[in-house]
Amino acid sequence: MPKHLIIFLCYIVVCCCKPQAVFAQLQTYKFTQIDSLQKIEPRPIFIFIYTTWCKYCMAMKQTTFKNKAIIATLNNKFYAVFLNAETKENIVFNNHLFKYKATGNHVGSHELAQQLSIINKQVVYPTTCILNVQKEIILQHSNYIEAVSLKYYLNKVLVNK
Repeated sequence: MPKHLIIFLCYIVVCCCKPQAVFAQLQTYKFTQIDSLQKIEPRPIFIFIYTTWCKYCMAMKQTTFKNKAIIATLNNKFYAVFLNAETKENIVFNNHLFKYKATGNHVGSHELAQQLSIINKQVVYPTTCILNVQKEIILQHSNYIEAVSLKYYLNKVLVNK
């Protein structure tokens, strides 16, 4: 086999075997990180409140939050926090301690999730909540949001900030 053909075949194998694209991942933060991040660069806080049993919550994680435009906007313009409404972990946020509250045997919800997701005296999952840099709620939306609609809401918040 001629030397040039071997080199060409090696080049083809290397080009075909290398990863074609690196997928961007959504950067999420914990509530404990928000205060120090806000001191460095003030940004709105995007909070996705979900449960593990909610099929619409899981669908959003698999579709909306995999969208490249959503990932780019959230990573560059917001601090994204995903809050499991049934977490038993104590959370200090905005100088207040929030705890898990049991409502029955193996049933309950977190106080912070309740505070952020109540709309018209109801809690529905998933809930998307956006806070301004003063940690005031500026947008709440319950139910599934597709990427196009979420992009609209994010842009609306950025224009009005």
